Amino acid sequence: MTAFAPIETERLLLDRFRLSDAAMISRLAGDPDVARYAARIPCPYPEDVASRWIAGTLNGFTSGESFVFALRRRDDGALVGAAGLQPENGAAEVGYWLGRRYWRQGYATEAVRRLVAFAFDTLGVSRVVAKVHVDNHRSVRVLERAGLRLDGSGHMAFPARAMVAPVSIFAGAATDPARPRASGPRVVMVAAVVLVDDDGRVLVAERPPGKAMAGMWEFPGGKLGAGESVKAAAIRELDEELGVTLTEGALAPVVTASHAYENFHLLMPLLLCRNWAGAPEGREGQRLAWVSGNELDDYPMPPADLPLIPVLRTVLTD
Repeated sequence: MTAFAPIETERLLLDRFRLSDAAMISRLAGDPDVARYAARIPCPYPEDVASRWIAGTLNGFTSGESFVFALRRRDDGALVGAAGLQPENGAAEVGYWLGRRYWRQGYATEAVRRLVAFAFDTLGVSRVVAKVHVDNHRSVRVLERAGLRLDGSGHMAFPARAMVAPVSIFAGAATDPARPRASGPRVVMVAAVVLVDDDGRVLVAERPPGKAMAGMWEFPGGKLGAGESVKAAAIRELDEELGVTLTEGALAPVVTASHAYENFHLLMPLLLCRNWAGAPEGREGQRLAWVSGNELDDYPMPPADLPLIPVLRTVLTD
């Protein structure tokens, strides 16, 4: 996997999960006290199940279907839990769990506040919701301290517990002046696409004069619009930039780049596409080049793109 620069909070790193985390997930999340009010955490939690869950989080991150972060302490890198968002129709649902040994230390509140800010400021959703078992009073306090407010009640399936249980629904709106605000550099989400032709070459575009990092080459794409999914942004951007038509079914997630620039933090899901309609042309004054995987080193790229090259070479040769 490529290097991944975590998003930082005061005491935590919001990081990508690694396959080596499976054993710790099994111990922390498989604790009966942790799993008790969780809808989808099995108890016990076998390591092979944790490994498959990790693979799902990595795929979901790059496809944009969900954003699940490993929570690690900044001082020693210890895995303390997980927190994530699932965006849908301009809103996002937040969920989390924390190892029992890390309860009552404010980590959950710190993580959820950062995720809520990420949902509003980076993903551009209009509303964040969370559903919590009515008896989970500890999580209720976390959500309240994170700026969410009681918004209703209902029932929800808890498949890991084989039951349907009453839940309290908490919510927050982007227009709420009291909603959490991110501290530190803003996080920018960009969807990038690797177009692969019949000869196995990939398309790269040169950043034109007048743009930041002009003269460097990159994979085409652009920023997500407010409430826009990763795949929807990729389709729109390549239509605008290159005049090509993509479909969501033709986009396959590869990996997500995470890089901390001086003034912002970039998250860039990279999608691969082998089928599209139209001949790519530089509609914004950018030069284009079709290059083999071995030729990518000849094209200077921004720091966030460089770690993607070896991953891409592996994908192209599979």
